[in-house]
Order: sequence, then C-alpha cells, then structure tokens
Amino acid sequence: MLEANFWQDKNNSQKVVKEKKFFEDLINSLNSSIEKLNDFKELNELAIEENDIAVQKEVIQNIKQLSSKIKKSEIKCFLSNEADPLNCYIEIHAGAGGTESQDWADMLRRMYLKWSDKKNFKSHLISEHRGDEAGIKSATIKIEGDYVFGWLKKESGIHRLVRISPFDSGARRHTSFASVWIYPVVDENNNIEILEKDLRIDTYRSSGAGGQHVNTTDSAVRITHIPSKIVVQCQNERSQHKNKETCMNMLKARLYDYEIKKKEEENQNTENLKSEIGWGYQIRSYVLQPYRLVKDNRTNFESSNPEKILDGDIDDFLEQSLYKIK
Repeated sequence: MLEANFWQDKNNSQKVVKEKKFFEDLINSLNSSIEKLNDFKELNELAIEENDIAVQKEVIQNIKQLSSKIKKSEIKCFLSNEADPLNCYIEIHAGAGGTESQDWADMLRRMYLKWSDKKNFKSHLISEHRGDEAGIKSATIKIEGDYVFGWLKKESGIHRLVRISPFDSGARRHTSFASVWIYPVVDENNNIEILEKDLRIDTYRSSGAGGQHVNTTDSAVRITHIPSKIVVQCQNERSQHKNKETCMNMLKARLYDYEIKKKEEENQNTENLKSEIGWGYQIRSYVLQPYRLVKDNRTNFESSNPEKILDGDIDDFLEQSLYKIK
C-alpha cells in the first residue's frame, strides 16, 4: 500500500484494502478477547475471595457471551480461499413435481433474500421464470457483500421439502425438491478467455414483470457456452445490450467457479448432483410434516424450528458447513 502506484489500479487496491481490514478485524478481535478474558479472571478471583456468588454467576455469563463472539471470529478464519471475498450468484431451479416444487423453489429464494437482508447485503434479481400457477421454475439472483461467496459456497446442492401441500385438496403430504447453485462474481481483471465461436446467443421476450416494454421486444438474452454446456440468461434489464453484458459476467463466474473446483478437486460429485433433482442427492431436508425439523445431511446439524430457518436465519447451518465440509 506504500508503493507510489498502488492506488492507480483501482480493482487491486480495493481488494488489498478489503483484505487488510479483514485481517485487522481478526487481530483486533483476538486482542480484545484476551483482554476481556484476563479481566474476567481477575474479577472471578475477587469474587471467590469474597464468596460473592452473584458476581461469579455474572462472570460465567460474560464468558459464555465472549465464547460466542470468539466463535464468530473463528469462523472468519475459514474464509481464506481465493474466491471467498467475492460477491455471488445464486441459481435456483425447481425439480420435478410442477406447482409444488415451483413453490418450494420460491421459498428457497425468499430464504436467501431474507438472509441477505439480515446481513445488510445488497441483492438483485437477474432472471426469473415464473411457475404456471405459483412459485418459480427458475431464478438467478446476485448478492453483494463482504465474503458472500465464502459464506454461501457450500449451499450448492439439492434441497428437499416435506409438508402438507397447500395445493392438494386432499391435504396429503408431499415431498418436493429444488436445486441451488452458488457461483462467485469475478472482477474485470480475471483472465478467463471466452471465444466468440464457443458461444450461442439467443434473444427472447422477457416473461417477468417490467411493463409493456418487456412483452414487445426481444430484450432477454440467453448464452450457451458450447464446450462446457453452461447456460446463463438475464432478463431484468430493458436493454438487450445490458442483459448480454450481465450474461457474459455470469458466464465468467460459472467458468471461474469450475476452475476453482478443479483446483480444489471438489468437482468430482458436482455433475452427479446435477444429474437429478430428486431422491438420494439432497444436501438438506426441511420437514414440516409429520414432525418439524431441518437437517443437513452432510454435517448432521439440525434445527427444530423450520420457520426460523426459512425466514433466513441460516447462519448456524452455514457455520457448520465451513467447520466440517472440506
């Protein structure tokens, strides 16, 4: 940062400043925790000498609160991979099952948007394909904030819902599936080469909200990367040019994510997971009937309060994934 030309490269300088703040916060948190722990120790020794039970209980409570704070800082130490500081795209697809699965996909989207709001992150709708009766067939959202990709990267996979269907007049229990895929948003300096001959670009009329304009012009864009068979689409902008630009950024993100997974040797199960949005592939189950439980099948972490989870309170699940998933 002391180099004369450091601030000339805006993207690099922002990255370095962000990393500097991240490590400074960790160090400051450590020093503060050590100082508080020493204070609690001295206070507890005085309380023992004076046989002050009330103060001893207060010290124990303060230590529990400090332990919780230290855990939050510890989690940040797991966000050290190259892509962890980046923003991310969340891509959600309904599984087989029509309206029931499409409604479940919409519930998942709401869950991640609620989580984003709780973190004071920014979210943007990139594309959306509504269900015929309710919910969504698919949607892509972009979330911007500190270490968003690092927090959400282990959410990729199949999510399973069990409940009494609100769309079934017989009030029978249904099982629904939806897939969630998380990709990092790469910056302009990322050296990802995309050849024009490898692309197929299609335009079509937007099917989402947006007024008369989207129904009369082919502003929506879909890009297929032929070698990898990756497909991205965007329809949230009125301009076809802007939608195409967003698509290209999403394609770079998908290809970058693929390369990261290759380097980390984590991509061996990805295609198997994507082969079927159904039984045997789920990473997490959300059961509303006949009992109430959300359980992660990889970490075995669970919660008996599914409403809280579906309202965006998923930090405990995210933390357990960072701890246990290699």
